[in-house]
Amino acid sequence: MSENVKNRYEFVLFFDIENGNPNGDPDAGNMPRIDAETGLGLVTDVCLKRKIRNYVDIAKNQAEGFDIYVREGAVLNTQHRKAYSSAGIKPEPKKLPKNEDDASRVKNFMCKNFYDIRAFGAVMTTEVNCGQVRGPVQINFARSIDPIVQQEVTITRMAVTSEKDAEKKDREMGRKHIVPYALYRAEGFVSANLAEKTGFSIGDLNLLWESLQNMFDHDRSAARGKMSSRNLFIFEHETLLGNSPAHKLFDLISVTRKDLTKPPRAYSDYLVTVNKTKLPDGVKLIER
Repeated sequence: MSENVKNRYEFVLFFDIENGNPNGDPDAGNMPRIDAETGLGLVTDVCLKRKIRNYVDIAKNQAEGFDIYVREGAVLNTQHRKAYSSAGIKPEPKKLPKNEDDASRVKNFMCKNFYDIRAFGAVMTTEVNCGQVRGPVQINFARSIDPIVQQEVTITRMAVTSEKDAEKKDREMGRKHIVPYALYRAEGFVSANLAEKTGFSIGDLNLLWESLQNMFDHDRSAARGKMSSRNLFIFEHETLLGNSPAHKLFDLISVTRKDLTKPPRAYSDYLVTVNKTKLPDGVKLIER
């Protein structure tokens, strides 16, 4: 693998959705998530990390060092036993190895072999205990630029579930929850200090940028409609500690509606601008 990340990074991702549900809330009948006070739409960090994991899984096809720890149908204890087997250690229920070197070997195996642990960290204190790892990559909830309209659309199915139903009706009704259109903004961070501890490399970082740009193209479904990554802005610091507070960098990027007389229905209805004149010394802006 390439050398570990040596610089601090922040990034801003803009993505949009058209006639779909970007992240349903199971506590609200799977309606699109919303900030009740502002009406702005929300997409959780967990949702975005899931899409990154899925893209890496496709792109690397479980190549050495790029397995995915949290995958659909995975049994976490089975994943943990791989680390103990590699180290030649018998696990004790719910306990890390007493020997610090053995404990480190177990954690290092998990970081080395699972991309999402290297990136996001993991709490692995299950029956087969591999400890906890803090990851260098963190992502905030994405928030829509404008308030969203949650629509419930009635649909029909030209078939019924059972023979009994067939005697009473020839079709069944259903519902879909959609947002007609929304542009979302997600902000994230990459800590060089934590990257050193998990072994998160420059190659891993480039794969992260690739994932953010392409993850929606491999996540199509009838429920999510058309989702697209629109802009990725990366702030690269010259140093490990960084050259400017993150919030000051995020404030350099603004979004405005071109026409306030009609609701937005396309990315072209917005103007995304960056105040490059106020970019601090020691920080480089990369646009993708």
